[in-house]
Amino acid sequence: MTDTVISSATREVVIGFDRPFVMIGERINPTGRKMLAEEMRSGDFSRVEADALAQVAAGAHMLDVNAGVPLADEPALLAAAVKLVQSVTDVPLSIDSSVIEALEAGVDAYVGKPLINSVTGEPEVMERILPLVARAGAAVVAISNDETGISEDPDVRFDVARRIVSAAADYGIPPHDVVVDPLVMPIGAMSTAGRQVFQLVRRLRDELGVNTTCGASNVSFGLPNRNAITGTFLSMAIGSGLTSAIMNPLHAEVKTAVMAGDVLAGNDENCAAWISEHRNRGAPAGVAAAGVTAGAGSGERPRRRGGRRARVG
Repeated sequence: MTDTVISSATREVVIGFDRPFVMIGERINPTGRKMLAEEMRSGDFSRVEADALAQVAAGAHMLDVNAGVPLADEPALLAAAVKLVQSVTDVPLSIDSSVIEALEAGVDAYVGKPLINSVTGEPEVMERILPLVARAGAAVVAISNDETGISEDPDVRFDVARRIVSAAADYGIPPHDVVVDPLVMPIGAMSTAGRQVFQLVRRLRDELGVNTTCGASNVSFGLPNRNAITGTFLSMAIGSGLTSAIMNPLHAEVKTAVMAGDVLAGNDENCAAWISEHRNRGAPAGVAAAGVTAGAGSGERPRRRGGRRARVG
């Protein structure tokens, strides 16, 4: 079994096979968020703090922190954002940038073992990022594209991932500290995008023994009712072995689909998280809401409570 352990100063999160799915909150990212970008550029991190707290309250196990504001000092912004987020919550962080200097600044500011997001398959990128991962004792997101771009052939993407895992080993980074992103394409533009990811995730698990993640909302880009598509995709991907995703936990429909996927994949023991979540919402707990009681862990057959008359009453 492969376990990727990410930690803050006081909390650990484990991404692993047959473990509960890890939700990584995506909101602290100025890309496409003009107001957040302007506030961060001016040194105002109040929205970063609010987004961090809201995502954790919604159930995020980790948070992705990105400070890619055009024409700004990204290393300084990312370090400040990391420090701020760690001051208001203890969940572990994914430090996210395509700029090596920003990643270095973010890692230096971080207390714990971060997830560095990310490295790609270009040799020069691996030569710059993987030594940082090794020095920091961190884990890393490996994105399965290289200098040729993003291939539509899942076999090519698998080969890129395998090269990254092999290169990481050369720097002393074990496979359990490489979390591969198989790359989710918009299903509206590529009808096979979902099947490709499911196929890749299975191979990454079975052949490389690595954990996986993705930018979940990419799959529904350009479509109406995006949350339904994203949530269904994630529940199906969990069934294929996906172990984490960068996603928005504030979208209740998506979060519910993830939790249901965990239940059906057998990753939520005795449906405990599902029942607890619905109790906390003030709704009837778990399957009891449907009038069924199961002996947890006892092997009993579910029993229907009462007959027609009792249900009507």
